[in-house]
Formats: sequence, C-alpha cells, structure tokens
Amino acid sequence: MGCDGGTIPRRDELVRTKKQGEQKDKDSVRKFKWHNCTISQSKLEKPIVACELGGLYSKSSVLEVLLDKDSKPVSAEHIKGLKDVKVLNLTENSATSVVPHKGDSTLDTEASEYICPVVGLEMNGKYRFVFLWTCGCVFSERAIKMVKSDTCHQCNKPFTDDDVIVLNPDDDELESMKVRMEVRRAKAKALKKSKRTAEGDSVTVSEPLAKKKKVDTERKTKVLAGPSINLPNNGKLMDPAYAKASASYSVARDEQKTEVYKSLFTSHESAKTRQTAHWVTYNPLFN
Repeated sequence: MGCDGGTIPRRDELVRTKKQGEQKDKDSVRKFKWHNCTISQSKLEKPIVACELGGLYSKSSVLEVLLDKDSKPVSAEHIKGLKDVKVLNLTENSATSVVPHKGDSTLDTEASEYICPVVGLEMNGKYRFVFLWTCGCVFSERAIKMVKSDTCHQCNKPFTDDDVIVLNPDDDELESMKVRMEVRRAKAKALKKSKRTAEGDSVTVSEPLAKKKKVDTERKTKVLAGPSINLPNNGKLMDPAYAKASASYSVARDEQKTEVYKSLFTSHESAKTRQTAHWVTYNPLFN
C-alpha cells in the first residue's frame, strides 16, 4: 500500500521539524514605540515628555498615574513625580503639515512629525535620537557626534555626556541607563543636602547675634508696673536700679508738678476732706 507508481516522498514529508513561533513585525513595533505613549499605549499628545530611561509619554498620562498610583504600569515605576520626566523641545517637520492628502497622490506613512534641527533626519525610529536632560532639546545621535560642543545646539545651555539620554533604547542598553539614572539621582540628592547644610550653618552663625538683640530689646522695654503718669522723667524708660530706688515716688511730693495737677489724685490734701467720690479714680468709700 502506498508509494505505488514510483512516488518519491519529499524530505519535509519524512522529517518532522519544529515549527517556529510567530515573529513580530519589527517595522510595526518600531512605529508603535515612536508614535504611542508608553503608559496609555495611545497616540502621543502634546506636551510630550521623556524619562531617564528614554521612554516617550504624553504628559497627561503621567499625571494620571501619579494621581492614581494603582494604575501605574511596571514600565513607569521609576517615575515618582514630574521631576523624573522632562518636557521635550521637539522640532516639527514642515513637510508633513503643508499639503494634505488628495486625489491619487500617495501618502508617505513613514514621514515623522518631528525632525532633527541640525541635520534634518526624521524621528521615525530608523535613526537613533537623543535628548538632553538639562534642557529637553531633541537631536539625532549623528548630530551630537558630528557637531562636538559642550552647549546645546538649540538653546546654548551647557551639558555633559551624562545628560545625553537615548530615546527608545534597545533592551541591552536599559541596564546601563538604569545605572546612570541611579548615579544622576544620587548626585542631585547629595547636592540638595549640601545646600541645606550650608543654609543651616549660616543660620547657626547668626543665632548668637539674634539672641543678643532679643535680650537688648527686652531690657529696653522693661519698665515699672503701674500707670506711666506716676513715673518721673515724663514716663520715659528707666534703668531697673533707678526704678527700684524710685518705688516710693508720689506726685504729691513732686515739686515740679503744679497744685492743679496734684489735685487730680487722691494723695492731695483736698481729697482727704472730699465728701464725694473723685471723678477720675475709684474710691470705695464713696461708691
């Protein structure tokens, strides 16, 4: 039975080979990464931000996951706040927004909305792009290598090699970028701590002066208890030693005061024979 009539079997009919799994379309993956938000998986919306690992996000999506931490995906766990992302300064591609698609004209689906402002390469994933953490300006990696400079080509802000972050890096680059991220954050934390220490030292140095000033103020404002009208020297501030010596002071015995002024007080001779209460002071004998 079988193989009658000179039938010759093929190799694939005799040897069973392992079926290969479904392969991803690299072009589709590339387009998705450069046109969609890493968190919401929807199309990128302005303002566009990037993290220290090179991921692209819509700022609205970042705000949503920061407000609702339960919805934060694993890919965004390193984002603790808005200080961990940088708003990108992108250069728009004028070729994609001048002429709309009409009639039988072909639409270039590979054209990107943004380009490199130095060499004009499109930011569609075919070329490596980077951004500067100091200012957020975006360039192609080719432009950074071709035009050597310590300042940004667009805004002239200074930067170092550690500030250059690759957008949408390969998987084998993520580990090294995570290490650089930890180092960068540790430096920023140490710088902030040193500033606080310097401010604390300046406050400590000025404390003795402030304390002395406070003591002097309290000494000047210390006066005798009682109405200022009973004080000599027109109620001016007195030294504590002088105030103690003048504790027995009386207006009735003050030679500088007139009789009319002295008659206002109960210590005057006319007040001793008065039959009614004094109009200024309260006397329990008549009330």
